[in-house]
Amino acid sequence: MVEISYHLLRFFLKLLSYIPFRVLYAMSDGVFYLLYYVVGYRRKIVRQNLTESFPGKGIHEIKHIEKSFYHFFTDMFFESCKLASMSREEIRRRMAFKNVEEVNSMLRSGKSVAVYLGHYGNWEWVSSMPLWLEKGTIGAQIYHKLRNKSMDRLMLHIRERMGAVSVNMHKTARYITELAAAGKVCTIGFIADQSPRKKESRHFLHFLNHNAPVLTGTEKIIKHYGYEAFYLDVRRTRRGYYEAEFVKMHDAPSSLPDFELTALYFKHLERAIMRQPELYLWTHRRFKHAVKMES
Repeated sequence: MVEISYHLLRFFLKLLSYIPFRVLYAMSDGVFYLLYYVVGYRRKIVRQNLTESFPGKGIHEIKHIEKSFYHFFTDMFFESCKLASMSREEIRRRMAFKNVEEVNSMLRSGKSVAVYLGHYGNWEWVSSMPLWLEKGTIGAQIYHKLRNKSMDRLMLHIRERMGAVSVNMHKTARYITELAAAGKVCTIGFIADQSPRKKESRHFLHFLNHNAPVLTGTEKIIKHYGYEAFYLDVRRTRRGYYEAEFVKMHDAPSSLPDFELTALYFKHLERAIMRQPELYLWTHRRFKHAVKMES
């Protein structure tokens, strides 16, 4: 049954992916109207996240960001579907990586690289990163396994089409240890802005007007294995086009005090959100264990 479900999902996704972008965006506009005005998908959560994160903005500005986010949210869904059939040439044209040479220089010298990113911009298209990296090196991404086996398998299929290796987050340490033992050089992307479970909320940082619990596992990996640390600064230049710049976070990340690298990451992410707030994933409960700051 799971096998049949997977192949049916893959078939319909493939069909959808062949629809031209201009038609998909027209469909996205229709879905936006239904999602925002009719269904009201998670609007209370989004409104609360926005008003708490931007206490200095009036209701009209909050609503503008809110609608812009839902427009982007539906666009991203259809853009992600295009991964099922998009050519490498087209994804390179639409998702352009900048300052790649600095990363490739480190890879050539035998240094592995950890890349911090968030639920910001089209993170699914970031799976095309290996197309820009030094040949012969590994481009990997840490992912959270979905409960639905068919959907999980489908997402792995589209995320790995451009050469990325998907690593289950619960097997991260084992995977990296095996790479190190084999002497293999890699670039690994970490979406590091997930909200920890309450019992795991041990370290808090100021983020978007909240005293928010944060995960520090990426920092621990970087220090333990001596990885170089970069932040991926994503911008949406126009509909269907993005730039993602590798920004070196520190010359010697292993020398930083505990939690300093994590703090640097959230500062980078917050600046990006302030620049284009509609590109952040406001529907998730990022602040469910956070304390709102007094304005």
